[in-house]
Amino acid sequence: MTLSGKKIFITGGSRGIGLAIALRAAADGASIAIAAKTSEPNPKLPGTIHTAAAEIEAAGGKALAIQCDLRDETQIEAAVKLAADTFGGIDILVNNASAINLTKTEATPAKRFDLMFDVNVRGTFLTSQAAIPYLRQSAEAGRNPHILNLSPPLSMKAVWFKNHVAYTMAKYGMSMCVLGMAEEFKRDGIAVNALWPRTVIDTAALQMIPGIDAAAGRTPAILADAAYIIFNRDAKECTGNFFVDDLSLASEGITDLEKYSVTPGTKDFLLDFFLD
Repeated sequence: MTLSGKKIFITGGSRGIGLAIALRAAADGASIAIAAKTSEPNPKLPGTIHTAAAEIEAAGGKALAIQCDLRDETQIEAAVKLAADTFGGIDILVNNASAINLTKTEATPAKRFDLMFDVNVRGTFLTSQAAIPYLRQSAEAGRNPHILNLSPPLSMKAVWFKNHVAYTMAKYGMSMCVLGMAEEFKRDGIAVNALWPRTVIDTAALQMIPGIDAAAGRTPAILADAAYIIFNRDAKECTGNFFVDDLSLASEGITDLEKYSVTPGTKDFLLDFFLD
């Protein structure tokens, strides 16, 4: 398996899971565009598009840092075009950017509701829309194009809604994009899949949420390795799936996951949402 020569566009990849996926691809020499909002250092959240680009280059890849607010469709269109023009196309799109607000209905302000839907649902839809022409060209050239959304399997059980209705709807909106687009673009040879973690993942954004112990979770590297496996699958055969990180690794015979533990020796991991 290799991603050598692949041209990849990742939203929200200045830190965390998006950056981990970028660095795994960079090790093969891939060209990666990081499209995220943070261009200046934030005292609360480490990492910018520029520090991410430097890490990608250091890991062996080619990098393009693009400041992009996913709430603005003109910025999305311009960012995707810039990446395609710079790299000579796009082979893989990773819809990683996401806003989270784990609040009950009465405690969810309209601006937080709008942010989650603007970034998670609308941003994913419009970025995919902008990338499709380039991914279609990738398919025609036999370059195995993929869209991967960092979103959960669809489970219409009240337990996943009752504590944070707005957030669940927003994440499921990303997953519904997978459900529909996988079928819509199957004839074009463009794979559309979702990936979700079994456990909580230790990211800077998660550490800001009260009550969640990331020390009982795994590192973003597990999702990066799972995504790597998915990207190397045949796009014509591997589409419309809702992958879970540990099962994706197990499909390649990787069952010892100790190296991904935030705290070595952890047995009782804090499980993520949405997995029945």
